[in-house]
Amino acid sequence: MTPRLHRVTSLKLYFIPVRTRMPLKFGAETLTSATCLRVAMGVVDERNQCVEGWGETPLSVQWVWPSELPYGSRHETLKNFCGELARAWMRAPVRGHALDAGYEFQEQSLKEVFNGFNKRARGGLTDAAADASPGPTEAMPWLAALVCNSAFDIALHDAFGRLAGRAIYETYGPTFLESDLSRFLEPVEGSGVSFRNQYPAEYLVKKSLRQLVAWHLVGGLDPLEQTELNGSEPDDGHPVLLREWIRRDGLKCLKIKLRGNDSLWDYHRLVRVGQLALPMGVEWLTADFNCTVREPEYVNRILDQARTDDPTIYNRILYVEQPFPYDLEQHRIDVHSVSHRKPLFLDESAHDWRMIRLGRELGWTGVALKTCKTQTGAILSACWARAHGMQLMVQDLTNPMLAQIPHLLLAANVGTIMGVETNSMQFYPEVSAPEARVHPGVYRRRGGTVDLTTIRGPGFGYRVEEIARALPEPEVVL
Repeated sequence: MTPRLHRVTSLKLYFIPVRTRMPLKFGAETLTSATCLRVAMGVVDERNQCVEGWGETPLSVQWVWPSELPYGSRHETLKNFCGELARAWMRAPVRGHALDAGYEFQEQSLKEVFNGFNKRARGGLTDAAADASPGPTEAMPWLAALVCNSAFDIALHDAFGRLAGRAIYETYGPTFLESDLSRFLEPVEGSGVSFRNQYPAEYLVKKSLRQLVAWHLVGGLDPLEQTELNGSEPDDGHPVLLREWIRRDGLKCLKIKLRGNDSLWDYHRLVRVGQLALPMGVEWLTADFNCTVREPEYVNRILDQARTDDPTIYNRILYVEQPFPYDLEQHRIDVHSVSHRKPLFLDESAHDWRMIRLGRELGWTGVALKTCKTQTGAILSACWARAHGMQLMVQDLTNPMLAQIPHLLLAANVGTIMGVETNSMQFYPEVSAPEARVHPGVYRRRGGTVDLTTIRGPGFGYRVEEIARALPEPEVVL
């Protein structure tokens, strides 16, 4: 008998602090530490079967909420919002498949909690309510709400797979789903696409990949040569310079972080990395501007100069990632001139299929999916994008510990333009040591790839019972 979720019975929220061994620059800010939210969600189905599912995501403050507000204020606001989400999940109707329940929560409860939370933060209620305001007066972005919710949503999908006794990607077809994709998605009018009698399984790869090409992140602060070392670098047995990483991990793909407000620096950084890496066997590059560019001509000039002066490097640029502000509705920039040069991928903007539809109208040609915007949203976005001829990539949020596993599984099942970005082993490799003892290939890149063969079992196949991780006391228990 196919399981049907009935309700959430319990929640435990763990906030796990991690520190980077090297600083990671996000746009105008630099990340040196992060908090990972881990959620244990108890559910019961209509047959009164009870299981516990697990979900985890880094609360990457600088990425989800770029702002001049103090980091500590934004960080505490995200944690407080997670507590409100936990109470909302306990109240919400959770019925059917995890995709149904996750979609309903995101469309209804999440929006209600988000709007109420921001209203209080802006002092929009009574004086007493304002005194209990959970954070600063600047509204928290929707992207931050999605990231906080993603750990709950991932836990829900894990729990459903456990109820079904199946890997979660085996449950995205008509055997387990009562609703087809037309319940969730609308095609572009006149496109010839129909989601009636279509299910996510039809847009996933036929056989989940067990090995994935790994993309390495070249951060804006990463030293490239010995002369750039300043003595503050870690001496922990892991590489520091790019050549060392390429040799040790056999890297074939590099993602290069650029500034987006200094075209001369950006061009020279792109060329320097290419000239260093390509002779060592690196095959592909991509450029990530992290939403800092305001006009297409900025990117076009860099690409055109590379095509003229360094055609080998230009030809190895596989795609360009999110140069422009992520609020597409506010910044409706026509980007066709960029995507005529190179595939152009939405990242921060790709909140859901509706934003992807708008991006497609503006000229974007691909979507960088992230599990940190919910498993539900990633699956539905992948289906909409594929149906409308867009390419896919799966990008990292520097996912350690359990967060790495759904991240890699998404890339293994949706079919990407090239492998998966995975960089937690660069910035906090020891954080995942307990998980790495069970899944060594998941947390270490060898021959330019990560190996998923140890991921098996129901849900996301974490094998969490085998992982000897000492968790802190949960900060929220419901």
